[in-house]
Amino acid sequence: MSAAVSLPWVRPRYGLDSALCLASAVLLAWGLVMVASASVAIGERQAGSPLYFFERQCLFAAVGVAAGALAFAVPMKSWERSGSLLLAFALFLLALVLVPHVGVRINHARRWLDFFGVFRLQASEPARLALILYLAGYIVRRQARLQNSLAGLALPFVPLVCASALLLAEPDFGATAILVAVAMLMLFLGGARLAHLCGLFLLAAGGLALLALTAAYRLQRLLSFTDPWADAERSGWQLTQSLIAVGRGEVFGVGLGNSVQKLLYLPEMHTDFIFAILAEEFGLVGVAALIALFGVIVWRGFAIGRQAETRGASFKAVLCYGLSSWLGLQALINMAVNMGGLPTKGLTLPFVSYGGSSLITVCVMLALILRVDHENRLAAAGHPDAGARA
Repeated sequence: MSAAVSLPWVRPRYGLDSALCLASAVLLAWGLVMVASASVAIGERQAGSPLYFFERQCLFAAVGVAAGALAFAVPMKSWERSGSLLLAFALFLLALVLVPHVGVRINHARRWLDFFGVFRLQASEPARLALILYLAGYIVRRQARLQNSLAGLALPFVPLVCASALLLAEPDFGATAILVAVAMLMLFLGGARLAHLCGLFLLAAGGLALLALTAAYRLQRLLSFTDPWADAERSGWQLTQSLIAVGRGEVFGVGLGNSVQKLLYLPEMHTDFIFAILAEEFGLVGVAALIALFGVIVWRGFAIGRQAETRGASFKAVLCYGLSSWLGLQALINMAVNMGGLPTKGLTLPFVSYGGSSLITVCVMLALILRVDHENRLAAAGHPDAGARA
């Protein structure tokens, strides 16, 4: 177990995982710096202020830390008992965003709920978190059935299929793929038979492939992804500009603030494609450091989950595995998209991309992992409130 650091709401003698806290804090701070750098031109153009997006991201970060503190204060037993409510909340959010005049449509997608023009909530972010919490509880409650029968494995797929259908109706293909992949991993770690999982995986993969090939805009993305330079002025524009940014970074980058591609050449330079700007300004060294930071988060998340598992706290363990996998997989896919390794998806880079919904949700996810770590430490110290089997 790594050394501990103390936080105000945690008894000093127990502390928290220092490596996880440090890696997350560095990523959050680096993300604020990158938003400030990447959004200068678009902030000036859209809002008349080069620091418009940076100031809003700082506010989102403050709200995210506060939301994380609240989530941390809730014992894991309470999260586990709230599975049905969380599932209902997730499906409600995903359905609400599709209601005309309620959900906000941007770039042909209806994914947001507007709160008086002050904040837009991307419904898929908290909804997916709620679904992961529900799934972790189901795996613990029905573990024997999950391990011994196909019906036990198929049952949690009913809400997952409903959620996926609602996500695809927005449409949000990337969020759907992440949700299905993380659910599969959690079910596998929860003891589901590999043969059963492979069958359901092939069914899900076939369905997603069919959806990708039958929608004109998704098919265009696939075709432009294979050779973006064939139509670099239109369908391949975003990817070619991203590749130019990554290539310009070389080994050490052009320096913070010196990106050319952020000057309105690269679309979504402060959100989905902020990694390309980071690669341009910090180079291969910066990219390696970023990957290492995400590696630390995934490693510590799995280690905390493993510690919980050894104490018989299955819900905590499966939840840590799921949340850590989500963060790592989404970061990996975002980087791959920016470097032309995967077709373009509307997925943010956790901690780094501009966006309140993503940042606040990531802060809550981190807080839940840290709560598990805290309860592990309480259990190790023999504290009566440890809830080792929650």
